[in-house]
Amino acid sequence: MGKEIDSHSLPHQHHEDGCLEEIQHEIGRIEDFQTVADTFKLLDDNTRLRIFFILCHAEECVINIAAMMDMSTPAVSHHLKLLKNANLISSRREGKEVYYKASDSPVTRNLHHYIENIMDIVCPK
Repeated sequence: MGKEIDSHSLPHQHHEDGCLEEIQHEIGRIEDFQTVADTFKLLDDNTRLRIFFILCHAEECVINIAAMMDMSTPAVSHHLKLLKNANLISSRREGKEVYYKASDSPVTRNLHHYIENIMDIVCPK
């Protein structure tokens, strides 16, 4: 982590409200920033982003997701595994079938909301 500096030791004095100390503290949370970066990297793939979008609205099995995406089930399973490892989706087994849905967490709700805002869409109920 970088050395702690206060706003008075910065080369340029642009702020007088003391917010730089708080910013300095927050940017020291390198692991948290890495988690955010890793999440955005994961959703940098439009296929995974579309699968995530589906699962924000419905609980679905791999076969149905593959049909909606016009993809093979192994390819969809690969993307589901990555999303699940990142805790963005969860699964449940019912007999031989596994159903997936977006995790119920602040992160997934915020990502879903972010997608809606960027795409300027209203999600189905």
